[in-house]
Amino acid sequence: MAAEEAVLGLDTSCYTTSAALMDLHGHLLGDQRRLLRVKPGHRGLVQSEMVFQHTRNLPDLLEALDLSGVQVKAIGVSAKPRPREESYMPAFLVGLGMARSLGKLMGLPVHRFTHQHNHMFAGLWSVGKPAPDRFLLVHISGGTTDLLLCERQPDGNFSLEPRGTSIDLHAGQFIDRVGVALGLPFPAGAPLEKLAETASEAHPLKVWSREGELSLSGPCTQTLRAIEKGEDPAALALGVEQAIGKALARTISWVCEKEQLSQVLLAGGVSANREIRRQLEDFLGQRQIGLWAPDPRYSVDGAVGNAWAALLRERQEEP
Repeated sequence: MAAEEAVLGLDTSCYTTSAALMDLHGHLLGDQRRLLRVKPGHRGLVQSEMVFQHTRNLPDLLEALDLSGVQVKAIGVSAKPRPREESYMPAFLVGLGMARSLGKLMGLPVHRFTHQHNHMFAGLWSVGKPAPDRFLLVHISGGTTDLLLCERQPDGNFSLEPRGTSIDLHAGQFIDRVGVALGLPFPAGAPLEKLAETASEAHPLKVWSREGELSLSGPCTQTLRAIEKGEDPAALALGVEQAIGKALARTISWVCEKEQLSQVLLAGGVSANREIRRQLEDFLGQRQIGLWAPDPRYSVDGAVGNAWAALLRERQEEP
């Protein structure tokens, strides 16, 4: 019986080690992930600790993939965070090094992508939609609050050009700072969302946005002061979500109008938040702007996007 052909995706982001296996029809055969460990009360890791944990995690995840009856034909990997010349983080060298080594030993092509492209392709795969030639990618996480103009190039690849951002804190940083102050574990996205679901009403927070820019340091300071005063944690958690949703909605709407875009794709861990999604859907829907919100599992960090992107590139390169 002939082996089933597949592609392997790898991603070693700032806080998740990931490996994914996808057959040549785009069906997911395996999806292994492991969050990096952060000490209680801390708000992150230094890059050397990330590299150490990724180096330990990645072989375990590859061994956990069921490769019986599977022949890997290509590898897709995140080589750096963003599609910029100066973009670099040591954490991504772990996945890239593994991909290069496997590619050399097995005689496989290794397709390099950025972490943001990985998120973009994971989202498109999840919603099951072909990518328009022009759309807006909204990548919101602990390290990014980026509104990116995606445009298909003559070679079929997509350029990602900045069109909006936060001028201070990223959305994930806002959530994590508040979450840690409330005694929640880091990363605080999921536990803060769970806490917010118990709120009867949101603590009101003022938030600033103008054209393609938004600011989250002000509402963060407001929230931290409210925590010190003993305000209701659940109401504060819901207030944080609504402040982020409100600022993003205004900024996304402005960029779409300016660039004449009608489709938005969400990506990044913060975009998995249900309350933020609800606000964006309501606000953008009233302005006839379509919103693609992938399954939350494929909004957060993972390697599925690299597997799908590598598969698409292999299809293009077929004779």
